[in-house]
Amino acid sequence: MNRQADAYNEQVLIVDLTAETAKQQTLPAEWINQYLGGRGIAARLLWDEMGSYAADALGAPLIFSTGTLAGTCSPMSGRTTVTCVSPVTTQYFKSNVGGHFALQAKLNGIDHLVLRGVANRPLYMWIDNGRVEFRSAEDLWGMTVRETSRQLEATHGNGVNVTCIGPAGENLVAYATIMTSYYNAAGRGGVGMLMGSKRLKAIVLARPKGIRLCTDSETFRDVLNETRDALYADTMARSYYDFGTAAGISIKNEIGTLPSFNFRQGYLDPIEELTSEHWNESGKLKRRVGCGACIYGCHRHVRIDVGRYAGAYSGGPEYESVSSLGTGPGVPSIGAVQRSNELCNDLGLDTISVGGAIQWLMETHEKGLLPLEYQTGFDLSFGSEDAVVELPRMIAERSGIGDLLADGVKAAAERIGGDTWKWAIHTRGLEQSRVETRCSMGYALAFAVNPRGPDHLHTQCIGERGHTPEARALMAQIVGDPKYVRADVTEKRAEIVRWHEDVYAASDALGLCSFTTTASYGSTPQRMSALFSALTGRRLDELGLRLVGRRIVTLERLLNLRLGWTHAAANQAPWRILHEPFEDRSGRRYMLSTETLSGMVREYRELHGWDLESGIPREETLDLLGLRELAAEMSGG
Repeated sequence: MNRQADAYNEQVLIVDLTAETAKQQTLPAEWINQYLGGRGIAARLLWDEMGSYAADALGAPLIFSTGTLAGTCSPMSGRTTVTCVSPVTTQYFKSNVGGHFALQAKLNGIDHLVLRGVANRPLYMWIDNGRVEFRSAEDLWGMTVRETSRQLEATHGNGVNVTCIGPAGENLVAYATIMTSYYNAAGRGGVGMLMGSKRLKAIVLARPKGIRLCTDSETFRDVLNETRDALYADTMARSYYDFGTAAGISIKNEIGTLPSFNFRQGYLDPIEELTSEHWNESGKLKRRVGCGACIYGCHRHVRIDVGRYAGAYSGGPEYESVSSLGTGPGVPSIGAVQRSNELCNDLGLDTISVGGAIQWLMETHEKGLLPLEYQTGFDLSFGSEDAVVELPRMIAERSGIGDLLADGVKAAAERIGGDTWKWAIHTRGLEQSRVETRCSMGYALAFAVNPRGPDHLHTQCIGERGHTPEARALMAQIVGDPKYVRADVTEKRAEIVRWHEDVYAASDALGLCSFTTTASYGSTPQRMSALFSALTGRRLDELGLRLVGRRIVTLERLLNLRLGWTHAAANQAPWRILHEPFEDRSGRRYMLSTETLSGMVREYRELHGWDLESGIPREETLDLLGLRELAAEMSGG
């Protein structure tokens, strides 16, 4: 048994794939105080690495980071942050993923893994207690995620963790994922494309040879038990266990705020098959799955036993996949959605972007603007199950029309021309995740200022809706007056977004699942700071933790400024979202205008202490956060 007082080793494993070498380095001791760990330190590592590569995202490093609490018995502490310069947006990017990579990396002595260079041959890495071997992946190249994982598990034994790319990453598809299991995806932004460009097929972590007891501190155990009790008591806990992330499908559809038909409509009829309730009652739900240290088990495992899609099985489908592959294309079949979801996982594709590409294609076809050379042997109309189940493989292989879609909707619209860009639902090249931002002003602001693009997994401000007693209590704390606890007003959105982004940054740095900090609320900032203090012996209170979150967010801002971020880039939303209203079931019309969005962005910048026009952090803000020196590096001063 390996007993260790501090679960955070302050170690970074730096790998040069070109030279096939690896070395351990100890991080500066003050970094854990400044950035907590995980996402925060990864952003700082990326900052330091940026001077060593040309202004080409595919030349940038790829960084895997475990959270400070990973490897301990802290509930929900199994998340991993993958950090890079996105080859899609050409800006800072972080992707957060569950599974068991974080736990096994930490138990193999790794807090951060930095991958530099490009291998001279297809490789995979075997890591055993910090020792790295580079092995040929020639025979693995072209394999799916399942095939790769099974082959490497057969080679290295049960209990290893296989993190790999599928054919989509090898073929440099813009929204290729990195899979930490058959089902857990570090998706969005082309992280799998970057790994594929490095000719790295997989990372295999050895089964730990012992159990780490992170601390004997009675204080740590007390805070841990208090946090666990609070998590179980939260209203959302049972919902996550019973219905997973797709719990809200029925309600959203009934109200008419469920993105459908490429964001032209807010509902799909019939909807029953796409609901978690149906999966539970019909026997399609086979088991519930949790990530490392998870006590909720929100992941579904659905299998289709009869009909055209009999045999289709995969983790999920999650809410985003149901909406992207089901309601968005107008396909109400769980069989088709799960088959498509299964293919995306196995090929290493992000379901949100795949669904966005399919919907853009369907609308382009519907409007008669798709050139004959891109026609297929199957129906491309909205509602086509064939399109949903056939196109993922074509995209991953870049075959036929798949090659048009493989670079994302922005590139596809530019290639086809005409007005097709108006229904390409993206910002800065990243397809928007499945939130109807015309009736959710907090999300609209969060998506506009998000350094990675229009996506919920950076600032998940679901609490603005007051969906549970805990959410309403939190909103009262943030905005004061209950009249602001609604999603369709602009007042106090800056305060709501600011709180959620700061806490989300701290969650990622500690390795905690955001579902327990910014969607349910058992892991409060006070409990998070108490766990960190008890574990590391470094004093941190709630205000200090939120200040670190703010520092991380501002550093990410500086990274993007260094990469060419402009004022206009921070003021964007998809054309359709800004220019076309939509109606819910009651006939109420919702609209998000450029003026409304710009006003919220200015309030947000003022709250952050950033220049209102450029978004550049003011000197007093940099001084408060201890980032003046880095900003001086950026300006050459």
